[in-house]
Amino acid sequence: MNIDIATLSAAADEASEFLKSLASPVRLRILCAITGREASVGELADLLGVRQSVVSQHLALLRKDGLVKTRREGQTIWYALADQRVVKVMEVLQATFCPVPADA
Repeated sequence: MNIDIATLSAAADEASEFLKSLASPVRLRILCAITGREASVGELADLLGVRQSVVSQHLALLRKDGLVKTRREGQTIWYALADQRVVKVMEVLQATFCPVPADA
């Protein structure tokens, strides 16, 4: 197997930055909450039991890091997962750490 060290190094750097973005319980809860749907800051704050300012700060980081995207509708900004990589990671995390009981 021929490994290109430069490519491997770049991929490792990208993966490390991606994982740093996930390294917060609040950010993980936000991402779980918007997996498969959109939500506003107020909706997320109510759902997670966290102040809107805290949710906004975490969403700003997630947006800067490219994990969430936004859509404006009037005065409301809706947040959703940004791309398929984020969806796949969240699906694996949910299946691993939040399995649905068989009788659910």
